[in-house]
Amino acid sequence: MHSLLRAPSELHLDDVDTSATPGFDGGKSEGQAALAAGADRLSELQERLFAASTAGENRRVLLVLQAMDTAGKGGIVRHVVGAVDPQGVQLAAFKKPTPDELAHHFLWRIEQQLPAPGKIGVFDRSHYEDVLIGRVRQLAPADEIEQRYDDIVQFERRLVDSGISIVKVMLHISADEQKARLAERLERPDKHWKYRPGDIDERLLWNDYQRAYELAITRTDADHAPWFIVPADRKWFARLAVQSLLIDALEGIDPQWPVADFDVEVEKARLAAS
Repeated sequence: MHSLLRAPSELHLDDVDTSATPGFDGGKSEGQAALAAGADRLSELQERLFAASTAGENRRVLLVLQAMDTAGKGGIVRHVVGAVDPQGVQLAAFKKPTPDELAHHFLWRIEQQLPAPGKIGVFDRSHYEDVLIGRVRQLAPADEIEQRYDDIVQFERRLVDSGISIVKVMLHISADEQKARLAERLERPDKHWKYRPGDIDERLLWNDYQRAYELAITRTDADHAPWFIVPADRKWFARLAVQSLLIDALEGIDPQWPVADFDVEVEKARLAAS
């Protein structure tokens, strides 16, 4: 699945089937069963990562989630990342920058939310907003937007060199599926809290956002910080795919249980005598 989801060097989002399930031949029920089975593996690897950090290991994972509204970022957080011990997770949901944040370089606020050693960090939206909505809504001069791509590449290189494994995911939803999900939010009172009138304003710029995503992904994809395009019309598949990518990243780290810094046999004897 890793290689099938990797963003191509020439990305055209219109050519990506948002309802596809690359690398998985089963249907929804099989996908849900696979997700449940994978949760145990993900949880074990996360615990090993956290345990290793108590012995001084510096490795961590950063999952970057980017998507159009309704694509399922929240579902990934609940159903994938939510399967591990919450003590080992560090979540940051980036909203509109505050005046204080705007007074700094655009990556300043991102730096404040990087995961600590042993943690899985999750960015629900991220520094890529500054070259997505920033570009579409012309929130900064064009030459500044151009510079930000290079800034991001250098920033992510530095993160990787510091021990962070980066998994960048675009949840790719179709315009028709987004429309259906927005309609559901309007029909159900229990989902009204998720709806914002501004969602429609952004939807009207759909094509502009697709082009902005293509450019951002192409300019910042790298072997040390790859982009993955995850078809998101089927929520169950998107969750399974992201789980698989996280497991791959953690298996690449292969965190080990720390060796006891005490004499185990002596402690067993002391316990028996207590």
